[in-house]
Amino acid sequence: MRVVIQENYDKMCKWAANYIAAKINAHKEDRPFVLGLPTGSSPIGVYKELVRMNKAGELSFANVVTFNMDEYVGLPHEHDQSYWYFMHDNLFNHLVDMKPENINILNGMAEDPEAECARYEAKIASYGGIDLFMGGIGVDGHLAFNEPFTSLTSRTGLRALTTETRLVNSRFFGNDAEAVPKFALSVGIGTVTDSKEVLILINGHNKARALAKSVEGSVSQKWTCSALQLHKAAIIACDEDACGELTVDSYKYFLDIEKEERL
Repeated sequence: MRVVIQENYDKMCKWAANYIAAKINAHKEDRPFVLGLPTGSSPIGVYKELVRMNKAGELSFANVVTFNMDEYVGLPHEHDQSYWYFMHDNLFNHLVDMKPENINILNGMAEDPEAECARYEAKIASYGGIDLFMGGIGVDGHLAFNEPFTSLTSRTGLRALTTETRLVNSRFFGNDAEAVPKFALSVGIGTVTDSKEVLILINGHNKARALAKSVEGSVSQKWTCSALQLHKAAIIACDEDACGELTVDSYKYFLDIEKEERL
């Protein structure tokens, strides 16, 4: 596992965007580059930088296929808190060469959620899997909507959201936790870790414990983020604020081996 510590959120986002762009630009295969994407506050800075590079002609999305991590159940596309809306508002609508047919987001309005999740997994497989999955984690370490005690081999499926997650997300719903959907469709931990590379963004003091559990803790279903320890090509990009609960030795180690900038 690589842990790339940046001074602040903006530098973390720029580093992550540069890493993703380098991977897309280096992709020479006939098939598209398959990119997994998250929602939430953490990736917004990354999306802004990817848009800037795309508009500047430094990065093309013409041969990129995307799969998003999750979607609320019961929210139509036009709802301003649906993840379909979030992704188009923060990324897709601003890219000059993103093909709409290459955008894949789970349908939270599907009549048969289980069938929708099976279809999603099959479509990922049809592209040969995901090349790079970017993600973020919650304060309790959940990855996508895989709450604590979700199986570390789970696949895309229907997830019940914990009270804590709904309280945290209530800031987007007028601070009314009851307005937050109780269920979501989400890729599984196994879906994410099957990707060739995983890049996780962790920023802020409130994520410090989750970062420590991801890096130094034991692999456990209680902290689904800990599954990253088993991935052969996992990277955590974080800011200084998120490092508060790492041991000094770990903090110094990751700074030392990353001091020669490498992508």
